Amino acid sequence: MAAIITDTLRRQTADTLLTEILDTAGNNSYFIGVGKSDQYDSSDTIVTPVNSLREQRIARANLQSVKQITSGGASFVVPRYNWASGTVYSGWSDTYADVPANTYYVLTEDNEVYICLQQGRNSLGIAVNSIVKPNYTSAGVSQTQAFGTADGYRWKFLYALSPTKANNFLSSNYISTQVITDSSGTPGLNLFEIQQALVKEAAVGGQITGVSITNGGVGYATAPTVTFRGDGSGAQATATINNGSVVKIEMNNESASLGSGYLYSSIELTGGSPSVPAVARPIITTMSGIGYDPVIDLLSTSIMVVSKPAGDESGTFLTGQDFRQILLMKNLEWKDSDGLFDGTSGKALKALRVDNAGTLAIDNLMSGDSASAYIDQISGTTVFYHQNETTGFGTFGSGETITDDGGGTATIVNAQDSIGFGGQVDAQSGDLLYIENRARILRDPAQTEDIKVILTF
Repeated sequence: MAAIITDTLRRQTADTLLTEILDTAGNNSYFIGVGKSDQYDSSDTIVTPVNSLREQRIARANLQSVKQITSGGASFVVPRYNWASGTVYSGWSDTYADVPANTYYVLTEDNEVYICLQQGRNSLGIAVNSIVKPNYTSAGVSQTQAFGTADGYRWKFLYALSPTKANNFLSSNYISTQVITDSSGTPGLNLFEIQQALVKEAAVGGQITGVSITNGGVGYATAPTVTFRGDGSGAQATATINNGSVVKIEMNNESASLGSGYLYSSIELTGGSPSVPAVARPIITTMSGIGYDPVIDLLSTSIMVVSKPAGDESGTFLTGQDFRQILLMKNLEWKDSDGLFDGTSGKALKALRVDNAGTLAIDNLMSGDSASAYIDQISGTTVFYHQNETTGFGTFGSGETITDDGGGTATIVNAQDSIGFGGQVDAQSGDLLYIENRARILRDPAQTEDIKVILTF
């Protein structure tokens, strides 16, 4: 049996998760977690995580801190392709399962996203370089209109990134994309959202954006006439021949010739007296049209989740310490209760109190009578620690003497790991949805992390 899962299902799955993450007033809370201060091995070589229950247990044991994702902390994203002069770009096609090597959309230096409707080709039908930056203002059209450039390319503006979107979701590899559900007249929309809403409202469904030539034919004396057959209307195109073959078929102008209302169409090529007729097919948009939904236009099935822990986050994040793991978690609970954790950030480490922590040191391995652990933080007489498969999961007891592998010693005054002086978050609660191992990241008190997690469906 041969089968596929369509991008529609992937997008719906991603959208369901995105909607739940952004609904901070709902019944679910999502968190970015960081952890694992101990090395992967003696050379600290990154270990690829394995999708298993054991891997989840290990990651939970390493967890240091979590920060709740805010209402603006997630977005659909697509791979980033900057427009560059001298590059060949593809025209949008209804056959793409993935973005082709020669991408069909670009981000300009103005943080504007344009989709290529037609690739520039010379009289021989050979693709040419794009040398004119797409810009609807320079083209003398409105933001809702497709336009051609002198190099033969045809572009359409989709949306622009607001400063907030760029700050949160623009990275070296990804850009944010979104669907505006409101109309351009909805109160409260910013200028960028109004602009995208206008593009959406002007989108024309069932247009024919281009023609794919299956066979150029043989023996054409003159270029054939192009006629579109189907349930829509208005599409017009012109064929070009070279050495008796049809080498390109271009839509006649930027907007009007693309027609509308085509659910299906075929192409009839007449005239030219060929010995072997050419064969071509139309490239048809959805019935919503290009610009109605950039998530669909740009084949997005990925979302980016962003968290920006600043400094010690009111004592809940460690500074002067490092981490190697990033987790996405859902519906964590308070450590000493069954209630859902509702703090904006929280610490997940275990803790004990000692008589004098002066000779102990972070990152050292401390050991007692029947337990060992890595020291993550020392705050006064409180020692925060984590245990994993390397240390084992023994239990410390009050009155024990602990010694770390740097020679430091202390006596445990209280080994009870309670929320009163330990972490707030129960690392064993909730759902663990994502594990990412990274190279060591050292946190500074004045440092703000910009943690971006990409989830692709």
